[in-house]
Amino acid sequence: MAIERTLSIIKPDATRRNLTGQINARLEEAGLSFVAQKRVRLTPEQAEAFYDVHKERAFFEDLCNFMITGPVVVQVLEGEDAIAKNREIMGATNPANADAGTIRKDFAESIEANSVHGSDAPDTAAREIAFFFSELELVG
Repeated sequence: MAIERTLSIIKPDATRRNLTGQINARLEEAGLSFVAQKRVRLTPEQAEAFYDVHKERAFFEDLCNFMITGPVVVQVLEGEDAIAKNREIMGATNPANADAGTIRKDFAESIEANSVHGSDAPDTAAREIAFFFSELELVG
């Protein structure tokens, strides 16, 4: 197993409901460490740039509009197989399909307001981490 880094975002629906601590506790209990973390409010331009890979999809505009409705917590997680582990802890994108005990099953309000985002592959993780953090901010 390889030590990896991945980006995690706690979305506006979860920060609004003060779920940051509960979500982060689950990540730590799974053996993931935080090497960077900050609370930010995305601008429309930042949301569009971050989710640019989905630009042609029908949900792009709604997703970007949702992501600017409140603050988010962006963080870099590190650990053995961090990408897969984080995605397992998050659960399926659609909370109706998520396994019991996952973040999305327990906390999501809808498929859009599903509380968390996580990188899906090493190249995506590298790009997403660099979007929010400089090398100086990664202190693992």
